Amino acid sequence: MRHVSLVLTPLLVCTAGFAQSDLPHFGIGVDMSTLGAGIQASTAVTRKSNVRVGFNYFTYSRDFTKDGINYNGDLQLRSFEILYDQYLFGGFHVSPGLLAYNGNKGIATAAVPSGQQFSLGGTSYTSAPTNPVIGNGAVNLGTASPMVLIGVGNLLPRSKRHFTVNFEVGAVFQRPPKATLNLSGSVCNPVIASPCTPVAVSAVPGLQSDVQNEQNKINKSLDFFRYYPVISFGFGYKF
Repeated sequence: MRHVSLVLTPLLVCTAGFAQSDLPHFGIGVDMSTLGAGIQASTAVTRKSNVRVGFNYFTYSRDFTKDGINYNGDLQLRSFEILYDQYLFGGFHVSPGLLAYNGNKGIATAAVPSGQQFSLGGTSYTSAPTNPVIGNGAVNLGTASPMVLIGVGNLLPRSKRHFTVNFEVGAVFQRPPKATLNLSGSVCNPVIASPCTPVAVSAVPGLQSDVQNEQNKINKSLDFFRYYPVISFGFGYKF
C-alpha cells in the first residue's frame, strides 16, 4: 500500500494540475460605473469562478446653496474592490465582495455673503458685514464596505473569445454618512440689534447646538447612501 501511495500521489497532483491548465489565466477590463471610471483585472479560480480586483476614480465639482449657505463642493470617488465571481449559467454571475478601500467622500468650502441671512439647525442668523461667515464641510462614508453585484459577462470567457462586454448592478453597504461643518467669521441676530459675535467665541446662545443640528440635517438627507447603488458597464480582454 505504501508503494501504491507513492505512485498515486504524484499522479493525482499531475492530473489536478492538468485539469486546471486549460483555464484562462488573466483578463483585464475597463468600465464606467456609479463608483467612477474603473480598471479591473481577473484570474480564474475554477471552471465557473473568478477572482477580480478593480480600482475606481472620479471627481465632480458643483456649486450649490443649502439653508442660505453657499457651498463649492467636490465629489471625490476613490475605491479599490475585491470580488468573487460565481457563474451560475452562461455569463450570468453573482459577485460578493469588499470595497477594501472606500475613499468616496464629499468636500466643500462654505461662505455666506456679508449681510445675508442664513440658518443653522432651523435658527436664523445674519452673516456679519465686516467679518462674513466662511468655513468648510465634509461628508465621509467610511472605510472598508461589503458589496454584492449581479450581472452578465465574463472577463475570462471559457471559450476562444478574447473581447467581452460586461454589465452589472448591485450595492455597496456603507456606514451612515458622517457630515462635519466648521465655520468661522461672525454672526448677528437678524431680529434684535446687538453686536455681532465671532462664531469661534461661541457667545451666541445655542450656536454650537445649531451647528450640530445642521450637521444632523445633512446626515439625515444623505442617509440613503448607506446602500450605495452600483450600475456598471464595461469591456474586457482575455489574454
